[in-house]
Amino acid sequence: MTLFEDRERAFEQVFAHDEEARFRALARRNKLLGQWAAAQLGFTGQKADAYINEIGQSLVARVVDEGLVEKLHADFQANGIHQTTEQIREKMSELMATAMIQVRTSTW
Repeated sequence: MTLFEDRERAFEQVFAHDEEARFRALARRNKLLGQWAAAQLGFTGQKADAYINEIGQSLVARVVDEGLVEKLHADFQANGIHQTTEQIREKMSELMATAMIQVRTSTW
């Protein structure tokens, strides 16, 4: 029975580690997304920092992702920048891959 319990405990630790890494990667992705969007919008200085923080602090969930897509799309439209929702989703996916690498290698 001890071997089974040890394996179960190890599986739980791996799961917890993976979930923590996923959460950190999503938080990092949101910060990268905020930096990208602020640059697209031409924001600099404190305005850019505030925008990056607003996007970066968004909760990490599927519903929130769609909310971020809608917010960014509206912000782009309001500033005369053409970005489709699909382009924004593609950028989010690209930045998620970057964030996963950064979290795994702890380069941020």
